Amino acid sequence: MIRALTGFSTRRPWRVIVVWAVLGIFVTLMGQALVFRVTHTDSAGFLPAQYDAAAALRVAREEFGAEPDVDAVTVLVARRDGKPLEDADNKRVEAVARELSATRLEMPWTEEQIRGISEDYSQVPRVALVTTAPDGSFALLGARLRGNSTDPGMQSVYRVFHDRAEQEFREAGLRTGFTGGLADVVDRADAEETTQIVVGLLVVGLIVLVNVLVFRSVMAAFIPLFAVSVVGGAAVGTVVGAALLAGFELDPGTPAMISTVLIGIGVDYFLFLLFRFREELRRRPEEDHRLVAADVSGRVGTAVTSAALTIVAAFATLGVATFGHFRVLGPSVAVSVLVMLVASLTLMPALLAVTGRKMFWPSRTLAATAGQRPGSAGRTGELVARRPVLVLAASVALLGALAAGVAGVRMDFGAGGTPHETAAAATAREIAGALPAGVSDPTTVYVTADGGRVLDAAEVGVVQRALSGVAGVGEVAAPVFDADRTAARLDAYLTVDSQSQRARDLVAGPVRQAVREATPAGLSAHVGGTAAVFADVATAVDRDLRTVFPVAAALIALILVVLLRSLAAPVVLMLAVGLCFAATFGASALVFQHLGGEAGVTFVLPLVLFLFVVALGTDYNILISDRLREEMAHGGSARAAVARAVRHTAPAIATAGVVLAASFGSLAVNADPGTRQLGFAMALGILLSAFVVSLLLVPAAAALLGRGMWWPVRATRGRRDGMDRAVSEPQGRRAEDLQASHRS
Repeated sequence: MIRALTGFSTRRPWRVIVVWAVLGIFVTLMGQALVFRVTHTDSAGFLPAQYDAAAALRVAREEFGAEPDVDAVTVLVARRDGKPLEDADNKRVEAVARELSATRLEMPWTEEQIRGISEDYSQVPRVALVTTAPDGSFALLGARLRGNSTDPGMQSVYRVFHDRAEQEFREAGLRTGFTGGLADVVDRADAEETTQIVVGLLVVGLIVLVNVLVFRSVMAAFIPLFAVSVVGGAAVGTVVGAALLAGFELDPGTPAMISTVLIGIGVDYFLFLLFRFREELRRRPEEDHRLVAADVSGRVGTAVTSAALTIVAAFATLGVATFGHFRVLGPSVAVSVLVMLVASLTLMPALLAVTGRKMFWPSRTLAATAGQRPGSAGRTGELVARRPVLVLAASVALLGALAAGVAGVRMDFGAGGTPHETAAAATAREIAGALPAGVSDPTTVYVTADGGRVLDAAEVGVVQRALSGVAGVGEVAAPVFDADRTAARLDAYLTVDSQSQRARDLVAGPVRQAVREATPAGLSAHVGGTAAVFADVATAVDRDLRTVFPVAAALIALILVVLLRSLAAPVVLMLAVGLCFAATFGASALVFQHLGGEAGVTFVLPLVLFLFVVALGTDYNILISDRLREEMAHGGSARAAVARAVRHTAPAIATAGVVLAASFGSLAVNADPGTRQLGFAMALGILLSAFVVSLLLVPAAAALLGRGMWWPVRATRGRRDGMDRAVSEPQGRRAEDLQASHRS
């Protein structure tokens, strides 16, 4: 199957390239236009129904008509001279609020949006007076806008509202401030826009620079990046299309995560092909480049397929998670990697067949002879072959030392928050100086009567008084009943930021306990709001960690047994990647918690890091293992085979590791603390996987175990092709292997 695909692609390369170009660009554009139709930002919607916050959300929607895509914005209105608001000012505030609620906001259309496909967020906002500061220094308005807060179209509508409200109050001699919900999202996006553009350009520049330095070729630097960008866009479009057809929703961060992953692994797979293609062109200078491309694509395609399927299997295990974000992220990444795999077996071989030796123009490296100096890769291979015990011990010691950072690690369930330098953050601080910190984002308690009977105000008052008596609750608003009085809503304003760890501890403990104990018989009460949602998310994630870890590890181990046809090699690889995961996790805790002074590591780090480091790190291990088996099958000593395998594979793995680490490392400059931790940890994990595990630890173990590495099916003498059939060796290869054996 693999050789059939690669063979067709190298025989009919232009057909394959045209099909990928047309379909890839079309699916990319459609995905970009439709992505915001399948994403939503409501974390409670990703919780299982049995969680308290999810039950509260259900009551809010069914009894109070709450809409899942409504974004609340808090508008602060104050006098410009700093004096308290007067009666005339208060009347003007109410008049402007009524005027804003009666004026339609038209969404500005841009060239990036497609009429009829992109969502039109034009609407009439709902604006009402919420409260006034005790000292009269400002009034707060609550504005509700309907739409996906991550959609640039929705953000444009907010800017129109912002400018209109600011102008109306300016004419009345009043100043405004905006915070909460959509205001936070837009201010953060504006603050990070320049940084993200610069970082993106730097990452692309680094990938191009690395490829230029390695291949000394312009085409080899730009063609892989361009091809992977098209395929990555098509993969995201495929996931968006699947979400539309299947009716499931994505977390807003999923498309960005997919793009980051695919750029890294896509360039990795292309690099694996390029290095082997260049190697074979050197050995077979007279042979037609299309035949070489077909042979290389078939050989490398087997290892790439194995590596990709390992990633697919690892992320597919997220399907057993209870937290909806994980349950959707896993299959989404799996589908995307499958798209990249198909491209690796079709588009990439076709590009090799079309470009041939011109792929490495203007480099003269194709003229290299088999007797050239081994270089750093060759010296590394010889060191591992001569001193395997020393290399193995040093590698384990390094990883073990980093893993020690796991001691005392804590999980941080922080929601990130707005950078302090934004206007939204400044407005939030001003409000917090006069009102409870949670006034713009209250914790809400929903009380319902069993059997649908009418609620008695006295019964709800019992719950209200219990809430008011909880330390950390600054104020509880009067109850609001639904139309038929079968449900009531109580808004509790916490004295701490609703997105902080203190708020989550408060809600998960004293608040819920007080509500539970005070709720009269025959009534049900559920606690919702931001703090409640993240408290329940913490519980769901903790349960998922205990489930997904063993399932993913067992599945990856099973796949390695099948792929490597060995019991010993999978044990070595799983122990190696497990130690690498512990080292990366420990180093992250050391940098951010123990030395950086942060509350802990972000709660998603263990699971996401485990999947990425184990799955993507296994890519490199499969590549080196495949080459180790091939070299041992040539004959001669096992240590000489290890030296040859490292010499031939180290450049590809090292280059791929740097590229993938740079791709993930771009996340480390994000304003969100959790995203920074993920970027740092995944970049470090990939570097450790590539340079320590795959190029040192695993080859050293292979040098010590010899052909016993493949027990109970030992590597047979005489090279095998990707279909496990014996084939003859070119004379140049035999001479090169003989020289390598002597050096080793």
